[in-house]
Amino acid sequence: MNSKSFLLAALFLAGVGSATAQSNLLNAKTPDEIGQKTAEQEMLDNDNPLPYGYVGDRDVLFAKKVWETIDLNQRINFPLLFPVEENIGDDRKSLFNVLITAIKDSTLTEVYADSYFTQKKTLEEIQSNFYVSMLNSYGVEVLNRYPGETEEALKAKGVLTAEHFDTQEVTANDVAAYNIVGTWYFDKRQGELKYRILGICPLAVDALSKMRMGDTAEPIELFWVFYPGARDVLHRHKAFNEKNSAMPITFDHLLNSRRFSAVIYKEENVYGDRLIKEYLKDNAQMQLLESERIKDKIRNFEQDMWNY
Repeated sequence: MNSKSFLLAALFLAGVGSATAQSNLLNAKTPDEIGQKTAEQEMLDNDNPLPYGYVGDRDVLFAKKVWETIDLNQRINFPLLFPVEENIGDDRKSLFNVLITAIKDSTLTEVYADSYFTQKKTLEEIQSNFYVSMLNSYGVEVLNRYPGETEEALKAKGVLTAEHFDTQEVTANDVAAYNIVGTWYFDKRQGELKYRILGICPLAVDALSKMRMGDTAEPIELFWVFYPGARDVLHRHKAFNEKNSAMPITFDHLLNSRRFSAVIYKEENVYGDRLIKEYLKDNAQMQLLESERIKDKIRNFEQDMWNY
């Protein structure tokens, strides 16, 4: 099979997978029965995320907190990005839509401004980055015809309408990456190196910068979610499973099992947790090598525990 035929086959299977990731698909006699679950399936789905075990401070022989970036341009990370549009034929949502919907309906309340979770962020503060509406040149011309009148007053009178404004909105498709923070630790009771994710943050160009600068604008951290407080929400929503589309996995399972590719951009250190790019400036290759060095340092600790 040549590369072109292989690509077409892969695309066809991906399309079939997205259409078949629904319950009761193989048993339905009419399209209306697709997606309907039996009582047994409802009972199986009505579960909770696997609880974290208690870890005593004395049992932690080694710990290192690291910050990583999950680039959504990488194929392995696509389950966190897609679908960027809802109502595509099943109940799947992108991770961003899952988080923002839970924040809006107050299901998710542990939302913060930084990765140290010191300052909470309100829904209004979060949404201020998502939508912007500004007068265009035509609107400014109309506003100048009414000296002494405010923009709000002219909108109330119907003088300024939608055609007088340029709007910009941030959607799931604009999310370029996710930052995560977590701790690698060696549990001496179980004799193994483990990872515990602590927070996750979507990165996207805010609406105002998107309007003014377009594609040249740099993504910013929109908000940080304290991960343990979001596990119930993430467990209720499924991500696409490329290996078996009939068995999607939860976002909580995907993230806890580290089924993604990430690059370390900061580690816990004596210099105030400074970024890698702060001490290796203007050299992307050296920054990537430093990230790999930090990974090796963590992995080697476990390996060294079993050297005699």
